[in-house]
Amino acid sequence: MITTRAQRPVAVVALALAAVLGPGTVSPAAAAPTDMPEPPSVAVARDELAKLTVEAPHSMDGYSRAKFPHWAQQGNKCDTREVVLRRDGEGVTQDDECRAVSGTWKSLYDDKTLTAASQVDIDHMVPLANAWRSGADGWTTDRRKTFANDLEHSQLIAVSAASNRSKGDQSPDQWNPPSSAYWCTYARAWTDVKHLYRLSVTQPEKDKLNSMLDTCA
Repeated sequence: MITTRAQRPVAVVALALAAVLGPGTVSPAAAAPTDMPEPPSVAVARDELAKLTVEAPHSMDGYSRAKFPHWAQQGNKCDTREVVLRRDGEGVTQDDECRAVSGTWKSLYDDKTLTAASQVDIDHMVPLANAWRSGADGWTTDRRKTFANDLEHSQLIAVSAASNRSKGDQSPDQWNPPSSAYWCTYARAWTDVKHLYRLSVTQPEKDKLNSMLDTCA
């Protein structure tokens, strides 16, 4: 069982604020849960990693991001991206279309502070293309949609656009966060997502995840 931070009823609070402030007013998302759901402990992550199937990457034949319908609607005009922007930011305000118009975001990958939503990407901890090569090529579209919009587990995080684009679809043996202070959380989260969705790893990927877990205090 994965323990996540409690999430308050954001939609109810947002509706109440809208009633008080009136339509079109930019309002603070003070009731939003903060931070990506916490991944399991290092001990659990090591156990999960040991259970993952090790195999060569699957072919990229047939892959398309469109096969992972992402940024699905989450209610109150908010899609997944806007929910994560609100969740991971500080002092985030949104317009009546749920678009973030101000706020501050700390990118844990590279320790950058961002002051505009346009500077922020929502990263899939396990990238869509990596998931495809690890077993998602055999999933239904509905399962790929669930994976691409997973707010319950440690799969989505707001980071700097620069770090997200540097990462691309690479696995931890090919890319890891510039901030080594985040390696422990990154390895725990990556391992847990792969375990939850029964995705495979390569041997170099597994080896690197083990060494990153070694950085956990």
